[in-house]
Amino acid sequence: MTSAATPERLKALADEAGERLADATAEQALRWAVEQFGDDLIVASNMQDAVLIDLATRVKPDVDVLFLETGYHFAETIGTRDAVATTYPRIRIVNAYPEQTVSEQDAEYGPRLHDRDPNRCCELRKVLPLRRTLADYSCWVTGVRRADAPTRANTPIVTWDDRNGLVKVNPIAAWTDEEFDDYIEQGGIIRNPLVAEGYLSIGCAPCTAKVAPGDDPRSGRWAGTSKTECGLHA
Repeated sequence: MTSAATPERLKALADEAGERLADATAEQALRWAVEQFGDDLIVASNMQDAVLIDLATRVKPDVDVLFLETGYHFAETIGTRDAVATTYPRIRIVNAYPEQTVSEQDAEYGPRLHDRDPNRCCELRKVLPLRRTLADYSCWVTGVRRADAPTRANTPIVTWDDRNGLVKVNPIAAWTDEEFDDYIEQGGIIRNPLVAEGYLSIGCAPCTAKVAPGDDPRSGRWAGTSKTECGLHA
């Protein structure tokens, strides 16, 4: 399938697959996505780890990988991205940049917009760059899991992403934390070194904190506010 497919056709495909692949394994979901879309799909990664990338390259070694280059990442996250590119040399990392640099955004909106209006900052530096990049594809693959947070508890394996207008595949949605950690350990998968320091959900540095033992992993994102999602998946 190519990007010439109409939104109506893509939505119908997503709806049918959503039912048929509701209990699919990660490999089954990824094979379906690659068979349907080929080069017309992209795998999103925040470079917290390379689990999804490793799974995807088992099916399509030259898969495109989307990274939102917000300008606010930890040095360790950029290092992880570069290590992933070296470890999986056939992938193509697509760095999605905001329209403004951090300094340009500061000049227009004032410094530290992420503190004063985090939703607007996420929109400018994540949501809009994502949307522009996804416009070139018919399907995107994400590492969202139901165990991540209560807001993600009903994440389907395959769905229609109405906001971005394409098919969305979440192959590891059903994985437990134990299954996820086992995959990393058994496969020697790259993991952002910040995870070992207690950063269990890694985003932009100004909006990411360590997580207290036993707390929800996403409690370290926008700590002290009511914000729980950047807007990419909710």
